[in-house]
Formats: sequence, structure tokens, C-alpha cells
Amino acid sequence: MKVDLSWIDYLIMIIYFLFVLGIGWFLRKFMKNASAFLEAGRSMPAWVAGLAFISTNLGALEVMGMTGSGMKYGMLTTHFYWIGAIPAMIFLALFMMPFYYGSKARSVPEFLKLRFDEKTRGLNAILFALMTVLASGISMYALALLMENVLGWNFNLSLWVSALIVLGYTYLGGLSSAIYNEVLQFFIIVIGLLPLVFLALKDVGGWVGLKAQLAPIATAKGFAADTFTTTWRHAGEATANPLGVEWFGILFGLGFVLSFGYWCTNFLIVQRAFAAESKAAARKVPLIGALPKMFIPFLIIVPGIIALALFNDPAKGFTLPLDAGGKPIYDYTIIMLLKQYLPTGVLGLGITALLASFMSGMAGNVSAFNTVWTYDIYQSYIRPRTSNEEADGKHYLKVGRIATVFGILLSIASAYIASKFGNIMDFLQTIFSMINAPLFAVIFLGMFWKRTTGHAAFTGLLAGFLLALLHHGLTVPEGATTLVKGGWIASLHTYPVEMAQNFWTAIIAFTTSASLTIGLSLVTKRKKSDEELRGLVYSLTPRELDDSHMPWYERPVGLAILVGVIGIVLTIMFW
Repeated sequence: MKVDLSWIDYLIMIIYFLFVLGIGWFLRKFMKNASAFLEAGRSMPAWVAGLAFISTNLGALEVMGMTGSGMKYGMLTTHFYWIGAIPAMIFLALFMMPFYYGSKARSVPEFLKLRFDEKTRGLNAILFALMTVLASGISMYALALLMENVLGWNFNLSLWVSALIVLGYTYLGGLSSAIYNEVLQFFIIVIGLLPLVFLALKDVGGWVGLKAQLAPIATAKGFAADTFTTTWRHAGEATANPLGVEWFGILFGLGFVLSFGYWCTNFLIVQRAFAAESKAAARKVPLIGALPKMFIPFLIIVPGIIALALFNDPAKGFTLPLDAGGKPIYDYTIIMLLKQYLPTGVLGLGITALLASFMSGMAGNVSAFNTVWTYDIYQSYIRPRTSNEEADGKHYLKVGRIATVFGILLSIASAYIASKFGNIMDFLQTIFSMINAPLFAVIFLGMFWKRTTGHAAFTGLLAGFLLALLHHGLTVPEGATTLVKGGWIASLHTYPVEMAQNFWTAIIAFTTSASLTIGLSLVTKRKKSDEELRGLVYSLTPRELDDSHMPWYERPVGLAILVGVIGIVLTIMFW
């Protein structure tokens, strides 16, 4: 399946690799202490952090995973954006960032310590470290898969080479290097994939032609003719759409629990806002990222939908590798589309865009991992701070760099787990449903209900994770062939597809965590006083300074309204 590339295509990729490593090499001289390496010195302008905010997410999760999901689920995949990401990003900007940034916490686990207690912080730090390693492994797997198909390299060799490239610039320049590379990677991804969208859409006769070609495919699968090109029209019951979830599961499981859990509590994402130069800038970061985020579906999901039409038309010559059960391996969708449509030179740019997206995801997870490991695990439980601030800064800088190497090695191991899935998006959502969903319940209650106690938060967080794990072990998606996809205890229930299983895992995790946290808070004593909770709880925090004198586009509320209106319009257009 090797993609034939010319010397021009290889040259484009080589220049890109040298450039990203050069950024890391240039920034290395500024890495004087742990704060500079792990926090970027909290000096990033809002627009830089905003583009990095969205680029971090625009990794394997989006480009390879969402393209494959577009082919598998159609326009229903846009629920991850218009009903999921956008409302969550607005909520993060308006309500949560003031607490995160104002608390001076260096990570989400550290915020949990300030709001609740040390044991809640420790539990979240361990779970988050596990999540980032697994998520980084997914990006690493995707990048190795790409190199295997582009260069014809052995998968194992591709995996280790890709790991060394990311290790190079994150080890040298820390979070600053990751952020600046993510901004570069954002523009490369957009420029590299736009030609694919235009060429592929033209080939199938535009949107009208695509709908006509998808209609018989949908009816053959037992769905309405327009199922793959609409979002809400067939969400009345789970059996009426390929996502296998009805409107409640979409709204609550995806739109609220999974999405708010991911965008509002996942330190991988909010770390970019933490690095902003001020609280005002930090609030604008998610909203700046939300503006391009709304249009990303047209860049990656639409090509996946086109691939579905091509795959079912042998005359087009579009093929995908098949697994042992004869089902297409959706992870290859974007690679085969690039191979089919992009000419020499432009193909090199498209492949570079994929490389950029995967490296962005890997670097983001590794930079989040080394921060949490250094501050929330090593500094808290192994070697606490001393009275010598300068010596501490240098020591924790060294630890952060060691953690970067350690995180890369663990990610390599998780990459082999990711290879067991036919769609990496399904694997990612499995992880998020177990870890982010219960965490969001705890943080949400802690920010908006001062009665929430540390003992309740710890118990709710742990119970939510364990119940999610149990649910995954007792259920399987239809046609699952590996224990990784569930059923490793018993098969008590079968879901139509993996994503339906993930949505309900998230619902169970959130509900369990929220219920226990509320119940135990009512019967346990709150140890922190109102004064200690000032700046951490909404009702105890003074109102922000009046920004009415600023232009509407510089005010978080003004930006939020703009983002919300555009999101509603897009939803109605594809209803």
C-alpha cells in the first residue's frame, strides 16, 4: 500500500521536520527553570494560545479518527463539534477559566488540591497520567501507520522514528516549543487538506451528487436515504442511524458529559489557556479556538463521507484494507484519499499536514504528562520543594525532561494497544468516557456548590471511574473481536457500535460520580472555610471587572455569542 511520492514530496516533509526541530533548538536557551519548560512562563498571547488550543486537539483524534468516523457515521459525526465541543468551549471560557487561572494552579490536579484535598489531587493525577499516555500512544500509532504507508517502512521502525522526532523538540523547548509548533501545524493542516476537499467533492458531483450516491448505501443498511448527510433528523431512536444512539444519548452522553469533560477538565487542552499572559487572555483562548473549530468538519468529516460513496463504487478505484472480519479499517481513510486525489507536490503537502496533526497530538499529550508528573506526583510525593527556589527550578526542569522521555516510552507501549481498534476515535472516546466524565462531575459540583467536600469528591471520582470500567467490561459492541473493545468480564449487553457503548459508559460514570459526590457532601463536613474557597467557588468569588468599555469582539461574552450563533446556524443547515 505504499504511496508513491516524488522528490518534491519528500523535500516538503524534510523541510517540515527540520523546521519543527529548529523551533525546539532555538527555544532551548530560554528553558532556565521548570516554569519556563512546563508552563511556558505564562506569557503566551491569546491568539497564539488559542490556535495552539485547537491545534492540540487537531491531532490523530481529529484528522485520522474523524475522517474514519465520517465514513462510518456520516454527518452525525459533527455532533462532536456543534453540540459537543462548541458549547463546552464557551462554558470553559466564561465560567471555568477565571477559576483555573485565578487560582494560580499549574495543572487541573493542583486545582483539585486547592478546591478539595490532596488525595483527590493524587487520584486525578494518576488517572490523567494514564489517559495522556494512552492518548499519546494513539497519535504515535497513527503517525507510524502513516509512515508505514507513505514510506513503506516496517510499522515498528515507523513507530520508533516518529517517537524520536516528537521527543526531539519537546525535550529541547518544552511547552513553548509545543505551542509554537502547534500554531505552525494548524496552518499546515488547513492548507494541506483543503485541496483534498475540493478535488474529492468535485469528483462526486458536489454536495448534491454526494447525497444522491449515498442514498442507496443508506437504504441498503436499513436507514433513511438522507441519514449520512443529516445530523438530527434520524436521532429519534438508536436503530435509525449508524451512530447507534438516540437523541438523549447524543445530548447528554456526548453533548454534555463527554464534551464538557474533555474540553473543561482535560489538562491537555486547558494547559494552553493556562499558558496565556493574563486572566483576560486565558478566557479568550477557548473562544479564539472555537471559531476555526466549527468549520473543521468540512475539512475532515466531509472527506470521510465522500470516501463512503467512493468505497461503494468500484469504478472509482477507491479501496481500504480490510480486517480479519472483512470490515474496512477506517483509520486508513484519509491516507487513501490523499493517495487518490492529490498530485505530486500537493500530495507532499497533504502528507505533511497529516504528519503535523499527529505530532501535534503527541507533543500535546507528552507536555501535559510531564507537567502533571513533575508537579502533581514527583513534587508532591517524592521530592517536595525546599527553601532554595532557584535550585528547585533547575531540579524540576531536569525531572520534567526525564518525564518527557519516560512519557514517550510509555506512549510507544500504548500505541500497540491502539492498533487493536479499527477506528482510533472509538478507542479515544473509551478512555475519555472513563476518566474525563467522572472528573467533570466533581469539578462542576466543586465550582458551583460550596458544600462539596473533599471526601465526597475523592469517592465520587474513584467510583465513577470504577463503574465506567465495570460497564465496559460487561458490555461489547456488535461484532467486536477483541477484548480491548469490552466484554473482558462478561457480555451482558451488546451495543450497535463502539461509540454507543462509549456514550453510555460516560453517562454511567458521570451519574455515579455526581450522585455519590452530592450524597456524601451532605453527610460529611466541609473542611475549607469560605475564605479559603474564595476564587475557587462561583458564589464566593467577586465579579470580574467591567469590560463594557472594550469592543465587543474583545469581550469574552461578545465572542461567545458570535461563536454560539454560528454553531446554531450550522446545526440548522444540516438538520
